[in-house]
Amino acid sequence: MNAPLPNPLHFDVQGLEQATARNHTADGFRPQLNAKQWEMLGTYLQPFAVRQGQVLIEQNASDRTVYLVESGALTVHYEDDKGRLRLASVEGGSAVGEGAFFTRNPRTATVQAASACKLWSLTPIRFTELTNRQPALALEIAMALGSLVSRRLANRPKRVAVT
Repeated sequence: MNAPLPNPLHFDVQGLEQATARNHTADGFRPQLNAKQWEMLGTYLQPFAVRQGQVLIEQNASDRTVYLVESGALTVHYEDDKGRLRLASVEGGSAVGEGAFFTRNPRTATVQAASACKLWSLTPIRFTELTNRQPALALEIAMALGSLVSRRLANRPKRVAVT
């Protein structure tokens, strides 16, 4: 799943910080963090890249990882008995996987890379560590993800992007 892209990529949490600052859409992940807090958050995140066409999240999987998108685009598909139906697109400065992260329920849709992407993952274990060591930072991340869920639920086309 996390195969490297052909060219070596440089990962720096400042790229994620810049992507979130540039995303002014209703689908943006918007934590209110200063540079020091972004650097601290970066120590809890795992950066990786996916190629176009790779599946990041599979519908009905029990994984609870949340993914922050630095660059590229992901598409969200609900798989029914008639095949795939594209439901939403998620781009840099946003997140996917927040639904299962909070609910502990299986994934509600499949997420696939529409283009090469740079992502940062936050697992429940790393979030627990963040909560224990940096509670104010963890609260801000939880509130920003909760805000994203709320905005997606209010937007019918984006509703199923809550994976």
